[in-house]
This record gives sequence, C-alpha cells and structure tokens, in this order.
Amino acid sequence: MRCIDLWRVALVATAVALSACSSGGGGAGEVRGGVIEVTPVVPTEVPAATTLAAAGTSGQAARRGAARLPAPTPVRNWNELRLQAAHRLVAANPDGTYLGAVPETLLAIPVLEIELNGDGSVRRIVVLRPPRQAKDTIEIAAEAVRRAAPFGDVSRLPRPWKFVETFLFDDDRRFKPRTLD
Repeated sequence: MRCIDLWRVALVATAVALSACSSGGGGAGEVRGGVIEVTPVVPTEVPAATTLAAAGTSGQAARRGAARLPAPTPVRNWNELRLQAAHRLVAANPDGTYLGAVPETLLAIPVLEIELNGDGSVRRIVVLRPPRQAKDTIEIAAEAVRRAAPFGDVSRLPRPWKFVETFLFDDDRRFKPRTLD
C-alpha cells in the first residue's frame, strides 16, 4: 500500500472508532430530519476529511478548499451578507466550484439554510431541499459552507440570523452558488 492509502485507511478507522464511542451520535456532518448538526467549534481539516472519508466520498473531495480566506468585511444588510457568503464559498472551495454558465442539465440542486451565530460562524445547517439523485452533494455543500465560515458579524442585522443558498452542481460534482448566477 502507498502511504496515502494507509493514511486514508487510518482516517476511516478513526472515524469508525470515534462514531462507535460517541454516545449520542450527532457528529459534525450527521443529517437528522433534514438538519445537519454543526458543532460550535470551527472544524479543522482533519475532521472534515474524516467525515467525507467515512461517508465514502473521494479523497479529491476531501482535499477541496484548502485556501486560507481573509477576514470577512462588515455587512449592512442580508443581501450583502448573501453575496459575501457566495464569494467566500467560491474562494474557500476553488477546486470544487465553477463560475461559468450553468449547464443546461444539472446533476443536483441541494438547497441549504445556514443559521449563523452573531459572529458569523455556522450554528447549524438545515437541508430545505435534498436532491433526488447524487445525495452526496448535500455533504459536499455543507462542508463547503463550513470551510467558507465565518461570514461576518451579523449581530446588528435583524434576526433570525440565517440565509438560504442553492448549490448548482454539474456532472463533475462542482457547484456554483445560485446567488452568483
């Protein structure tokens, strides 16, 4: 086995062992009734890769979005926040996004509601519309949201502190936030 393969096997084994030891489930990427529970701590790249490896997605998807993002700029309203969030999604996931014209036929179109804390960190992610096929795109989109966070201070914006983003996935499992279309 190559070193990379051993690393992936170790990640999967660790994920299985940790999920067996946890008493209540509810891991960072677990879907329960359309809600993806998110821990309040900003996830590191290792748990994100572990979640994707345990879900059976490719190692390429786990490596997407290693880019470091600048601090978010202050926003005055929800439209500015949605636009900034869409740009951060693309910047944080350069290998998993496209910006050109949307293909006529899309692989999947998951719709996520992202609830934020006052500082712009992700509180939870709710799946408003799961795709009929390519269900793995839900987790890809949720991981993209986690990598792009925080989205800026929303404490001065009216509550509830949440917004909706639609992810337009092409056949290569790359997405474009609909806000940028």
